[in-house]
Amino acid sequence: MAISKIEWTECTWNPVTGCTKISPGCDNCYAERMATRLKAMGQPKYARAFEVVTHEDCLADPLEWTSPQVIFVNSMSDLFHKRVPLEFIQRVFGTMREADHHTFQVLTKRSGRMAQLSAALDWPPNAWAGVSVENQDYAFRLDHLRQVDAAVRFVSFEPLIGPIVGADLTGIDWVIVGGESGPGARPMKEEWVLELKRTSDGAGVPFFFKQWGGTNKKKTGRELLGRTWDGVPREAAIHAATAAVEV
Repeated sequence: MAISKIEWTECTWNPVTGCTKISPGCDNCYAERMATRLKAMGQPKYARAFEVVTHEDCLADPLEWTSPQVIFVNSMSDLFHKRVPLEFIQRVFGTMREADHHTFQVLTKRSGRMAQLSAALDWPPNAWAGVSVENQDYAFRLDHLRQVDAAVRFVSFEPLIGPIVGADLTGIDWVIVGGESGPGARPMKEEWVLELKRTSDGAGVPFFFKQWGGTNKKKTGRELLGRTWDGVPREAAIHAATAAVEV
């Protein structure tokens, strides 16, 4: 199990590694930087650096994790990349279905393929569907997300590199907002964040502010309007309560 520092999840599971750039939000991809570093360190899983590779030996990993976890699926890839066969995606979903004591968060920029394949996947109640939207030009991914029959649909406006006005959050259960971090990080304006918060509040959707980002994200922090915003879907609160009881 890889414990995650990402604020909106608990750990990561990477049955697929590697990806290719598809939109401006990918320009400074943290996963690509990390994969290159891991290859240099001699990690066998990243011998091909950031090429798309499926890892059958990792498929059953969540079944061995007995304590309920919130799991980000493919933090180092995109499950709906065109180079990932449907049959392998179905096997990933088979694991998620069997490991029903966990909550799985599947986040993609390839929203069109996710919507196209959704009927062939039979989303289990513990698998959440999410899309990344970095600016107004990619708000159409929300339309694709609405076509997915998942118990929870969420959107990550990260890295937020431009304003998004009037986002349609119909059928969306959770909003995450965050700025880009690391080398070459592009700035995020407060007005962009506040616009999305107003939209979320107006739609009654829980709002989670992840970070301001920048080259030193610890320094910029994650406070907005003098406080942190850690809204989560109702299902996440239920998961936390269940985990506390089992511990």
